[in-house]
Amino acid sequence: MGWFDWLIAIIPVIGILCLAIYSRRYVHGVVDFVAAGRVAGRYVISVGDLTAGLSVLTLVALVESKYQVGYALTFWEYLVIPVGFIMALTGYCTYRFRETKSLSIGQFLEMRYSRSFRIVAAMIRTLAEMLANSIGPAIAANFFIYFLGLPHKVMIFGIALPTFSLLVGLVLCMAIVVMWPGGRVGLLISDSFQGLISYPIFIIIAGYIFFHFSWGNDIAPVMMDRVPNESFLNPFDVSELRDFNIFALFVTIFASVINKASWIGNDTTSCGRTPHEQKMAGILGAWRTGFSGLMCLLIAVMIITVMTHERFSDQAHAIRQQLSQKVSDETVTSAELKDNLDRRISDIGEQRHHIGIDPELSRENNLDTVYLETAREALGGDGAGNYNFQKYRTLYNQMMMPVALRSMLPTGLMGLFCLLMIMLMLSTDDSRIFNSSTTIAQDVILPLLKKPPSPKRHLLILRVTSVCVAVFFFGASMLFVQLDYINMFITIICAVWLGGAGPVMIFGLYSRFGTTFGAYCALLFGSGFSILGYFLQRYWAESIYPLLEQHGWSEPCGRMLEMMSSPFHPYVVWEMNPVKFPINSYELYFLAMLMGIAAYIAGSLITYRKPYNLDRLLHRGEYNLDETKDIRSPWTWKSVWGKLIGITPDYTKGDKIIAWAVFGYAFVYQIGICFLLVIVWNLFSPWPMEWWSTYFYVTSLVVSAVLALISTVWFFIGGVIDIKRLFKDLAARVDNPLDDGRVEGHVSLMDKATFETKTHQQQED
Repeated sequence: MGWFDWLIAIIPVIGILCLAIYSRRYVHGVVDFVAAGRVAGRYVISVGDLTAGLSVLTLVALVESKYQVGYALTFWEYLVIPVGFIMALTGYCTYRFRETKSLSIGQFLEMRYSRSFRIVAAMIRTLAEMLANSIGPAIAANFFIYFLGLPHKVMIFGIALPTFSLLVGLVLCMAIVVMWPGGRVGLLISDSFQGLISYPIFIIIAGYIFFHFSWGNDIAPVMMDRVPNESFLNPFDVSELRDFNIFALFVTIFASVINKASWIGNDTTSCGRTPHEQKMAGILGAWRTGFSGLMCLLIAVMIITVMTHERFSDQAHAIRQQLSQKVSDETVTSAELKDNLDRRISDIGEQRHHIGIDPELSRENNLDTVYLETAREALGGDGAGNYNFQKYRTLYNQMMMPVALRSMLPTGLMGLFCLLMIMLMLSTDDSRIFNSSTTIAQDVILPLLKKPPSPKRHLLILRVTSVCVAVFFFGASMLFVQLDYINMFITIICAVWLGGAGPVMIFGLYSRFGTTFGAYCALLFGSGFSILGYFLQRYWAESIYPLLEQHGWSEPCGRMLEMMSSPFHPYVVWEMNPVKFPINSYELYFLAMLMGIAAYIAGSLITYRKPYNLDRLLHRGEYNLDETKDIRSPWTWKSVWGKLIGITPDYTKGDKIIAWAVFGYAFVYQIGICFLLVIVWNLFSPWPMEWWSTYFYVTSLVVSAVLALISTVWFFIGGVIDIKRLFKDLAARVDNPLDDGRVEGHVSLMDKATFETKTHQQQED
């Protein structure tokens, strides 16, 4: 990057850090630091969540997965849409959680179950969250090393220090600067401003790719050049795809419902001015991605095209050579082994794949195969060799995008993309560190304190805990070894919590029969199975498979696994493999969720004695402290459509227009036209590959570009208005010292005092 690119990248970041420091003046108490005073509007939440959710990790993982499966599965992802939109429109879980007025998920768990369960669950959740998220700074640091062409070691005062460690430390220090002064206020404000800055960058990058690569001449021919059953375009021809396939999509949909509430509580789900405002932020989330989603998709197809199309073969050869050299520098410690690998890789000549003449590409035979096979042979086939090859292959797949972009983006655009990645890295890492630290402070430390802390000391505990979590992230980034696709790794680590958390949260919010014993059972069986699955994956190539081979057990175990998976062929195939554990992370995650649900129901029914007081938890009926009208209304045929999309008396005319627009876009256009109509058509007259190419061009690029342009303007204006109001409301807010997350007798301390006051007034009347 030149000096102009560095100016573009650095100046806005300095402004964002200054804004975060400025936010300290708006922190009056614990609820401000943890939940932004519960005065945030729908647009500031939605725009902030965009940058907090979209990260360097997300982009790298998306390109990594699309490089393996292409576009075809995007068609089946329409199945996710009705589920997601229904949950957003009805406020599934988020509305009820906001009604509990819990500052954290642990406060809810103590009110619903017990204090001991709050502590145990918080520890499991936080450990899983920190381990999963700690690879974020690691992936981001590696991204910038490969994107900027930085050396793996730099000399400082004559000492060779790892560039990776320095970058991870810098990333975490910047996150602390954002978190320490204002907590959630600083995060929400800085994330919102980063979102507003990101929108025009999304447009510029998406536009550059859109106009510099021809769909008909470059992208479509590459996508169509795949063997049968592994199509990158035809969704009815994908049965042989592995890992990111139809079954993985099914697990994603199932988990989105079961675990909808499992991460809420320490994110922006407690920040809305009202439950309705929180719900509307979720509905607007259906539109907020705009050009960000389009940009990510275009980057993915651009990488596939450049690395495969004959027109870019010389550029692709240079990228693969640079990538392999960089990866070997990082993964191979033996100088002799590294020299051998580098020599073999450099002997690989430029590959020119002639589409329509040469054999079609496949998962097993593609332009990267020769590089991976060469690395496999050079590194050896014993346990250590398999382990080193896993590391090599993982980095090769992940870091292809930054190396490719470095050779493709022009001056100016290089700086803008670097700025975007810095902002996405910062907004994601600070949010995830903050979420973990508040869980520890609110749900582990606070319940264990014999004497309640003063508000000042409470804030100090929250700030110090955030620094401790950042230190943990640094240590985990240094020591943790990720040997699988990013999405696979995150899935199995998160399953340590999510394997049993789903029934705990859903039945806790919606049922009266769930008990504390049932909740413990869910965590024991669901989370326990996930932990077992992770260790099997982690030590498979290095220790477990060699042990099976040594005792002659590999073949019998392989036959047993194939027999168990045979009813689910071709979508679930368990085959013995010396490098990778036969059962992938999505499959382990699904089994863990089933165990967690069964254990919760069985444990609760065994110990059930009387119905739980759900109205008290949700502040309904006689427990409605705000004296607001109960928004629940009787079911009538006249209101059936409004009920269907979650419209309540709280909805203004504008809210109803937004809800109906979301419903129409999701169910009429996407589900009705783009999905069901296409399925019926293909049942009677299957489309040729050229038609599928046109279909994805229109639906994924053209229509998305038009909608993205509208939503970008819409959310930019709404975000600016909401940010102004947020500053005003924070300045005017009066803090309640009792609203700090403490619970007594299954009731929030703040609510308990209000209940007692209300009861006393009623007695006097």
